[in-house]
This record gives sequence, structure tokens and C-alpha cells, in this order.
Amino acid sequence: MSIVVTGATGALGRLVVEELLATTPAADLAVVVRDGAKAADLAARGIDVRIANYDDPASLAGAFRAGDRVLLISGSEVGRRVPQHTAVIEAAGAAGVAQLAYTGILGGPEADFDLAAEHKVTEQAVLDSGLPYTFLRNGWYHENYTGQLPSVLEHGAVVGSAGEGRIASAARADYAAAAAAVLTGEGHLNRVYELSGDTAWSLAEYAAEVARQSGRDVAYNAVPAETHLAILTGAGVPEGFATLLVDVDAAISRGRLAATSGDLARLIGRPTTPVAEAVAAALA
Repeated sequence: MSIVVTGATGALGRLVVEELLATTPAADLAVVVRDGAKAADLAARGIDVRIANYDDPASLAGAFRAGDRVLLISGSEVGRRVPQHTAVIEAAGAAGVAQLAYTGILGGPEADFDLAAEHKVTEQAVLDSGLPYTFLRNGWYHENYTGQLPSVLEHGAVVGSAGEGRIASAARADYAAAAAAVLTGEGHLNRVYELSGDTAWSLAEYAAEVARQSGRDVAYNAVPAETHLAILTGAGVPEGFATLLVDVDAAISRGRLAATSGDLARLIGRPTTPVAEAVAAALA
């Protein structure tokens, strides 16, 4: 039996692997990746590297073993994720894995925004498979915002169409620690966790925090949805993805990413990372 992380060379996957290595021998870990070269450093540390592609169901036939505990990290290609995830679920079922954990989205079936649609279909596919499951419904990441800090500082503005909506985000590393906890601990089978930060904040508060730490003039520029879409596409964001981002801001305005269940802090055994700390790290 191994603990298996799919998509392990991605931003979240690598953090999960590092969390696992802190408590689990490398010989008990495996990763499923498309490009073995990108996982060469993991292989060098003694981790079993299994080559497979979400888009090639046949390649997944050897990706899992009976009794494995598997983390299915959702694919990044919006619009293609349902068949990709289904291929992984079917391969995991055929192998007889002991646990399939899946990184979905905060709110699960109650999430009423477009980006949640493929996650909801995937969760149902997991349930239909009959596999022992753990649903990790991740909220928004701090990095979704701090990754844009160069542009924010250049223009002196955080631009969005979320109104006064609040966001209970957490650091990507927090979500990685939660995934490691459910893969190595007991009592997590057939459980659902709504994962989010301890404190919800508004974009106006975020802009004020960036201004405070940077010493620059930064304000929240609240714009209508159609203006937000035009700004994003004008900056080179593909229209389809820009539309999803604007739809997420609409969901934020409705409170859909503001829930603070406390599940994340309980799983990781500590408070979640404050957004101010993430801002400081990004500025550094």
C-alpha cells in the first residue's frame, strides 16, 4: 500500500508531497505525473514515480494498486476535467484503492457558480464508484490574489466586481497540509470537509493591507461585471477564463466563498495562515 498523489508536480501537489515526507517514509509514497522528468527530484528522494496522463485512460491502468490511499488533485484544464477525473476514478476503482480523496470546491453541491460545475460532477462520479472517499472542498487560495501583486502595485488598484463580498481564503500550503492529514490519519473515510480560512476579508480590506505593507497608494476599484470582463480580456486573459473569474466575483458578492467552518484549522491543528502573512511573503 502506498499513499499516492496525482498531479504531484503542480503547485499544490508538490506542497502535499513535502507535507507527507515530513511524517511518511519516501518508500511509502508514490506520485502520478505526466512528465517523469519533472518528477526526477522526487524519484531521487526515493518516491515511486508512476507515469500516466489524465487524458489517456489506458495509461492510468497501472497508476494505482490495491489498498493505495489516493489524492486526486483536480485538473487545471477547465472544460476537460470531467472526462479526466472520470478516467482516474475508474482506474482507482479497478485497482481497489482504499481511499480516494478529491480536491473539490467550497460548498460542493451548493456552489452555484460556473467554476464549481465540474467539481460537482466529479464528486457524484466518486460517490457512484462506491470507493471510500474524502472530499476536500477547497476554498479560495491567498495566492490567487498575491500572485497578482506586481500588477496591483503598478496600477495602484485591486480591481474586481465582487462588491463588498468577503473571501475566507487560506494559503495553498494550508490546503496541502489538510490533504496530507486525511491521507495519513484515520477517521476520514466517507467524510466531507469544507475548507477555508479562519477569517473572511473583503477586497477593500485586502487593498488596504497591501497599501499598509508596501507603503504605496493602493485602493479597491469596484467595477461592474462587464467592465471587469473587459479589463481582464484587455490584459490578455482568454475570454472563457475571464468569464469564469467574473462569475466567481459574482459568487463572492453573494457570500459563496465567505464560509468559515473551521474544518481546515482543525485538520491541520493550527490556525490558517492570515492573508496579511501571505501579502508579506509575496512582497518579500
